[in-house]
Amino acid sequence: MDRNDGNLRLALPKGRMQDGVLRIMAEAGLPLRVGERDYRPSTLLEGVDVKVLKPQNIVEMLSSGSRDLGFAGADWVAELGVELVELLDTGMDPVRLVAAAPDALLEGGRLPARQIIVASEYERISRQWIDRCGMDALFVRSYGATEVFPPEDADCIVDNTATGSTLRANGLSIVAELMRSTTRLYANPAALDDPVRRDQIEHLAVLIQSVLNARERVMLEINVDAARLESLLKILPAMKQPTVSTLRGDSGFAVKVAAPRKLLPELIRSIRACGGTDIVVSSPSQIVP
Repeated sequence: MDRNDGNLRLALPKGRMQDGVLRIMAEAGLPLRVGERDYRPSTLLEGVDVKVLKPQNIVEMLSSGSRDLGFAGADWVAELGVELVELLDTGMDPVRLVAAAPDALLEGGRLPARQIIVASEYERISRQWIDRCGMDALFVRSYGATEVFPPEDADCIVDNTATGSTLRANGLSIVAELMRSTTRLYANPAALDDPVRRDQIEHLAVLIQSVLNARERVMLEINVDAARLESLLKILPAMKQPTVSTLRGDSGFAVKVAAPRKLLPELIRSIRACGGTDIVVSSPSQIVP
């Protein structure tokens, strides 16, 4: 495989993952223009060759070394059983990989104690689950629309679900959860052994992680009297330490902190109780520790 071009080869996912990945890349200052049938998007990233592939193919290409870096679901990395380096978990596109069966087939919420047929796109994970449970089961490979197999063509399916609505619409109930998956950034191990490519990969990972960090935090700016500064600082969560500066005329202090977004409602209440005023909340676009 020719690697004389010196470029980093990045793979972006096609399908439901694509919008989220393009958005996080743009927020990281790495915009990409992708047309409906454009598999080689234009980019301002110097020395980076970008291709759009199906998530399953991204995993295969990363494993073979034809791609250095790519976004894919953890479910397909587990399914294909390849050795990749997970650089970060975006938390996007969360799904559960579950076994589900028709309600009429279940006995006390369990699969019947007889030979059953299990259909799935996930052959490796399904067979591991069958073996782990000691089930008497035949496996049938599906190629999409797995939920329509029961009851005529399969007794049970293994499929991914975000909300469970598709399963319920087809009269299926979850009997087991096999794993959870999100969109993650993976690298080929050999690419990380190359100092040049490793530097490029780590830089891109830092930029993307900075967006994930920013999504979880808000910037708080607060004014407080000198007498109440210490009590305010005690209740403020910070990445390291809050930034404190003196207000004009020594009339108090301005405090600035990057706080977890999920704590904001109760945190504002606590800040006001500690004498904080003129509270300004803003959203950072990137946070690099």
